[in-house]
Amino acid sequence: MSWTFDNNLPIYLQIMEKIKLQIVSHKLEPNQQLPTVRELASEAGVNPNTIQRALSDLEREGLVYSKRTTGRFVTEDRDLIVQTRKQLSEEKLKNFVTGMLQFGYQKEELPNVLSEYIKGV
Repeated sequence: MSWTFDNNLPIYLQIMEKIKLQIVSHKLEPNQQLPTVRELASEAGVNPNTIQRALSDLEREGLVYSKRTTGRFVTEDRDLIVQTRKQLSEEKLKNFVTGMLQFGYQKEELPNVLSEYIKGV
């Protein structure tokens, strides 16, 4: 995982988003154990407390769970993973549409613009 951070957003939120993305894209599978806080902190180059906060918030959201002596794991709740993927997708689409409207496109033009882009990829 590449750990590049944006100075305009708290690092723990960015770490949460990276882990969520790995979960919804199936790079981390249900019940898969996450690296330890220290391992993640070392890899990301951040304070372990920052990782701890991100993981604690992910636990509150239900995307990860703790086993007392063995660490943290990805949720086995596939419905929650699907719901989270949909939520993240809708946020990206909202940002896309907002940006395209700022460029002067009309909503009706966006399906064609997107279709042409996809054909070119």
